[in-house]
Amino acid sequence: MANRLSVIATRTGDDGTTALGDGTRINKHARRVQAMGDVDELNSMIGLWRTEPLPEEINTLLGQVQNDLFSVGAELCIPGYAAIKTEQIARLDQALKKFNAMLAPLKEFVLPGGTRATALAHVARTVCRRAERNVIALSEHEAVSDPVKQYLNRLSDLCFVLARTLNEKEEMWRNPGKEG
Repeated sequence: MANRLSVIATRTGDDGTTALGDGTRINKHARRVQAMGDVDELNSMIGLWRTEPLPEEINTLLGQVQNDLFSVGAELCIPGYAAIKTEQIARLDQALKKFNAMLAPLKEFVLPGGTRATALAHVARTVCRRAERNVIALSEHEAVSDPVKQYLNRLSDLCFVLARTLNEKEEMWRNPGKEG
């Protein structure tokens, strides 16, 4: 494999621009760069989540997700490039179905927290939702593949289901309107 990066501090971004994978230079505050940054942050957040003791099946799944997120980033970094496949979305759907089947139905909103792994899952979920919102905003102005949007949507749901799966005791929202 060839070296991907031989020089990290290129100084080419000192003018407030960055290069896309196709060589095009755009402003660092562009919608595309924002979406790429959110996906990168999500990948890092999942990496932090994986430092917790997790069941091997969940850790392996999250490792696959991290690899998929590099593919999402590649699509965002190279306009017109397709890297996310329906099989990757189907894998998330299968995991959602499997882990959700183990959970009791929700009667109220779940407060984020519980165990540290659960809290990190909830943070990953919210970062994923932000990434999804910014990808959707980008798609209103530039082409973004449907599989990328679908992947992020399923992933945020999966983070929620995994948070519930990992939690030892869920704390529910106490709705003041129902107290009485």
